[in-house]
Amino acid sequence: QVQLVESGGGLVQAGGSLRLSCAASGRTFSSYAMGWFRQAPGKEREFVSSINWSGGNTYYADSVKGRFTISRDNAKNTVYLQMNSLKPEDTATYYCAARTTAWSIRADIQGYHYWGQGTQVTVSS
Repeated sequence: QVQLVESGGGLVQAGGSLRLSCAASGRTFSSYAMGWFRQAPGKEREFVSSINWSGGNTYYADSVKGRFTISRDNAKNTVYLQMNSLKPEDTATYYCAARTTAWSIRADIQGYHYWGQGTQVTVSS
C-alpha cells in the first residue's frame, strides 16, 4: 500500500505557472505508475497526465498537452506536475494517484488504486 500527499497548489494569474508535488510513502515507489487527475466544481474527475514506473513513458490529456509536464524522482518518492501557461479552465482540485500496473500510462480512473487528498489550483483571469 502507498500513501500520497499532494502539495504546491495555490492561486495564480492566467499565464502563470505552478508545480505540484506528490510525495509517496509506504511500499516501494517505483512499483507504481502515477497519474494526475483534476476535478472542477460540478464536474467529473478527469485525467490530466500519467507516467510509468521509470519515467520513460508519459501521457497527457489533449487539454494540457504542451503546457503541463509530468516527471518523477524515484529516489525522492515524488511525482511532479509542472503547469505552465495556466488558464482559468485549469481551476480544479488536483489529485495524484498510483496504480500497481507499473508499466501502464492508461488514463482510466478505475485503474488507479490509491489516491491523495488533493490540492486546490485556482487560476484567475
